Amino acid sequence: MPLYELTANLHMHTPYSDGEWYHAQIAEAAMRAGLDMICVTDHNVWVKGPERYYEKDGKRVLVLVGEEVHDQARDPQKNHLLVYGADRELARYAPEPQALLDAAREAGALTFCAHPVDPAAPVFHEADLSWVSWEVSGFTGLEIWNYMSEFKSRLTSRANAVRHALNPEQGIHGPFPETLAKWDALTTAGRRVVGIGNADAHGTTHALGGLKRVIFPYEFLFRAVNTHILTETPLTGDLAADKRLVLEALAKGHCFVGYDGTAPTKGFRFTANSERGNALMGDEVVNKNGVTLQIAAPVPVGGSSTRTTLRLICNGQEIVRRENQSHYTHIVPAGQTGVFRVEVHLRFQGRMRGWIYSNPIYIVGG
Repeated sequence: MPLYELTANLHMHTPYSDGEWYHAQIAEAAMRAGLDMICVTDHNVWVKGPERYYEKDGKRVLVLVGEEVHDQARDPQKNHLLVYGADRELARYAPEPQALLDAAREAGALTFCAHPVDPAAPVFHEADLSWVSWEVSGFTGLEIWNYMSEFKSRLTSRANAVRHALNPEQGIHGPFPETLAKWDALTTAGRRVVGIGNADAHGTTHALGGLKRVIFPYEFLFRAVNTHILTETPLTGDLAADKRLVLEALAKGHCFVGYDGTAPTKGFRFTANSERGNALMGDEVVNKNGVTLQIAAPVPVGGSSTRTTLRLICNGQEIVRRENQSHYTHIVPAGQTGVFRVEVHLRFQGRMRGWIYSNPIYIVGG
């Protein structure tokens, strides 16, 4: 069965909270960037009305409306939760993370811990906004890569801030190791946890050292860290049906995170084949007589002269590393179990950077 790949960004803000552009303007930026869908997630407010298809110049983008919920009374603020598909306001549950997760589940929503690691930037009086309530249960996944959180971590001085503002790509290396370690720990412990990656776009104008500019326009960020969602059927233009299709694929983990700002990641696949058929990222596979894992990464511009590193990880530990290799097949012996995921790193502007992060395939005994 053919798969359809949708490039999506699922974390951004409008003037309803702390962003600069409204939904229609953001939709135009998304179309210019080549996105298929976005989800607007204003802080502690669910905005009814803007959810629909937007079209211009022969292009269209699906715009969904979610929410980023957190306890505004907490100092410092922690536990930001991305909620998709609730279709109602949930901010009143923010003071108790488990109550919030329970309410979201009752509403049929997906929930992702936003920027699980979000270090402080004391020079600019920015607090640590990490997720800390790991005793909770019931969230769909983690935002394993948040572009703006990583940029924030580089703001260790005003000189660094100016340098990275002028060349922001220099400060983007990949998900925080602590986030990946937490993700691996959760999945290895038996939990199904979907990983996504987003912009966290605000479109804010910054002034620093005589420099005044929108350092991270929406369109720029939509060309950077995205979530690529795989569906069995294409979008049809019907809002209700397409929304259901996308959220179901996201819930299953049929997606990967790609840093499209270095090179296009479209076309990456990580699949499994067993006597019971084929499986995608996010699926569970019963291993009775062996499982074949197949990795296929796109070849970046430059071909063999462009350095890449492919890593296959099982239960948080690297088991395979291949340099400058876009395809790889790995045989999992009969009876072996584990949580397998893939990372691909790419040399960009003089250093290796995270490029592609698959969701896991869960191999269990049969």
